Amino acid sequence: MTLRVGVIGTGAIGKEHIRRLDKKLAGASVVAVNDINKEDALNFVSSEGINAKFFDNPHDLIKSADVDAVVVTSWGPTHEEFVLASIAAGKPVFCEKPLATTAEGCYRIVEAEIKSGKKLVQVGFMRRFDAGYRQLKAAIDSGKFGAPLIVNAAHRNPSVPDSYVGDMPITDTFVHEIDVLRWLLNDDYATVQVISAKNSKYANANLKDPILVLLETKSGIRINGEIFVNCKYGYDIQCQVVAEEGIFSLPEPSSLLIRQEEKLSTVIMNDWKLRFIDSYDVELQQWINDTKAGTVTGPTAWDGYFTAVTADACIEAKNSGKIISIQTPPTPDFYL
Repeated sequence: MTLRVGVIGTGAIGKEHIRRLDKKLAGASVVAVNDINKEDALNFVSSEGINAKFFDNPHDLIKSADVDAVVVTSWGPTHEEFVLASIAAGKPVFCEKPLATTAEGCYRIVEAEIKSGKKLVQVGFMRRFDAGYRQLKAAIDSGKFGAPLIVNAAHRNPSVPDSYVGDMPITDTFVHEIDVLRWLLNDDYATVQVISAKNSKYANANLKDPILVLLETKSGIRINGEIFVNCKYGYDIQCQVVAEEGIFSLPEPSSLLIRQEEKLSTVIMNDWKLRFIDSYDVELQQWINDTKAGTVTGPTAWDGYFTAVTADACIEAKNSGKIISIQTPPTPDFYL
């Protein structure tokens, strides 16, 4: 059986997912699309040779009998509406982050999904599908290194546009660490503190860069998270786990080793899409397989909600300078 997918949002990430689903991965085809820019969407599917119907109304796409499952890659503030509509229609839905722009919105999705009686929602936290992070998790879960004690993580970008301001280092950048480190350690967060370092001369007037996010988990593991979005040298994701009987780090992406002009060097990536391109493939292939099997094994709506609550606490800590408690209800049995 081929999974017939409707995609809402044909911007940059939407186009990439459409190509993956229809051209690269097994078991799915894109049969419907919607976007506020109809001409661009039609030109794209035509140029790719994809036989997808354009829907002027995204709700009609969701309800269509020709669509088995929905992928939401539209503007963030629309995600809650379309995910809720997909749940109401009984359609499995893959939603790129954020699940909703507020924790309250995420919780409304959680409540709707539980009421439906079936897991239907997966959130696009692709780091969990990265081969390096999976190696880290396998090492932790093996138990042969003892309990994790400290995690040192860094998320560095070469630069950001002038529109990247305020709390965006947390809401647009550190959310990936919030999700993947919780999954890696299998431990929820208890408190957070945010500290600003000396500001880089490359940071714009409305941005603190770099900043440090200091999380403590419920079992007492300490996480030191660095966010540096004007590092200049490249796109660099780091993660080191300090455990009782060993230390291990996220592997560097494969890169050509160069000997030239009396130097030994490797190229550092400059594009986040290339750094995690394989992760997106694995993520969506697993979603296709799970959806056809009637299950969800990737990041759930509850994971999306927990990440939103944690991000809100990080922002409060950043703005107040205080250590903030992270308060969430117990995980519902539905998601255990």
